[in-house]
Amino acid sequence: MRAAVLRETGAPLAIEELSLLPPRPGDVQVRVEAAGVCHTDYHYMVGDMRCRLPVVLGHEGAGIVEAVGDGVDSVAPGDRVALMWRPRCGHCVYCITGQPVLCTGGRVQAESGGLIDDGTTRLRKGAEEIHHFLGVSCFAEQVVVSARSVAPVPADIPPHIAAITGCAVITGVGAVLNVVGACAGRSVLVFGAGGVGLSAVMGARLAGAEPIIAVDPVAERLAMARRLGATHVLPSGDAVDQICPGGVDWAIEAVGRPETLRQAVSALRPGGTAVAIGLTRADATFEVPINEMVQRQKRIVGSLYGSANPLTDLPRIFALYRAGRLPLDELVGDRYPLDQVNTAYDALMHGALGRAVIQPR
Repeated sequence: MRAAVLRETGAPLAIEELSLLPPRPGDVQVRVEAAGVCHTDYHYMVGDMRCRLPVVLGHEGAGIVEAVGDGVDSVAPGDRVALMWRPRCGHCVYCITGQPVLCTGGRVQAESGGLIDDGTTRLRKGAEEIHHFLGVSCFAEQVVVSARSVAPVPADIPPHIAAITGCAVITGVGAVLNVVGACAGRSVLVFGAGGVGLSAVMGARLAGAEPIIAVDPVAERLAMARRLGATHVLPSGDAVDQICPGGVDWAIEAVGRPETLRQAVSALRPGGTAVAIGLTRADATFEVPINEMVQRQKRIVGSLYGSANPLTDLPRIFALYRAGRLPLDELVGDRYPLDQVNTAYDALMHGALGRAVIQPR
């Protein structure tokens, strides 16, 4: 099967012919139908973040189950599934206390380049082992993943919608529904109008926020943000106080840059909260004036994967999409065959609109 392999940081992805070991106990083999083009993969491509090489990238995907290993009864061949880059072991302290996105099994996948159950890879090129990316590696025609890394998808949900929902949508919408919470009539500011930021805008509209302010330097992205629910759009965060004198209740930073996270904190009203959902370089930091935090009682919280419980939140998002409450079709950007994955990332870094999708076959 063909897959996009990263062999060294700073180099383009190479489309290579790999072999895939059959599913072991607890594994699921999936034919990939769609995979989202996420900025997170780019951070690993350029060395902002590190993983074991060589590796097949791609962590936002969906497809059809082709085979299952012994002991798997949650899905069966023919089922449609979304791939989850944050699995759940079911027995660590985070899983049993309702925070499965913090599951300690995620570290097993990230550090080993293997799957959650045994830390080993199912990918080969001859005798060479190729690593998995976050337990998924869906820039490929097929994947073998842990059964803990798949979520059922209703048959009427298109594969490109299922793919982007598994990361971008659940991250942005989840940040609103699970972290911001009840915000009807309260102000929400979103930095970044890429796939995740636009999902946060849709989540804010769904929750009844008012106003909803989107900030992005690309005019076309701001136009899309307005179509998806932003009441105000700005090319920078400098003019937020003209819309909300005294500051906003909530600021969601979906860019992953120190300067925009600092702007998000500055834009808060006293008692407001900044929610950081964008990733960046592993060593990046930002400064916040201590007195501003104390005297104005501002808060900064992080949210990984929308602070979601994917097995319950994904069905909720699919139901909202069916009902027309989340216009996810408008979020989907350009579609590319697998051999144009590098073109897709070049477009992403030059202001591409929406969430691009790779279609491996």
